[in-house]
Amino acid sequence: MSTLPSKTTKDNIQLEKSLKELEKLVDKMEQGDLSLEKSLDYFEKGVKLTRLCQLALQQAEQRVLILLQQADQEHLEEFDADV
Repeated sequence: MSTLPSKTTKDNIQLEKSLKELEKLVDKMEQGDLSLEKSLDYFEKGVKLTRLCQLALQQAEQRVLILLQQADQEHLEEFDADV
């Protein structure tokens, strides 16, 4: 039994959570009523969240590439309808 589904689910949850948090930060910053210090804090946190999202997407892309490579390596047998 593969551990891929649970890892994929965990990664997906982390990505979605990070994206939602990033959206909230952007919404707060777009309102324009934050102090300069708070804006810088939010910006710094946003950069970190963006990096986490990029990393999660890169890892997902690598898994897809691995799966595609594995699929290419599998040899299909010809179908014989007479059997």
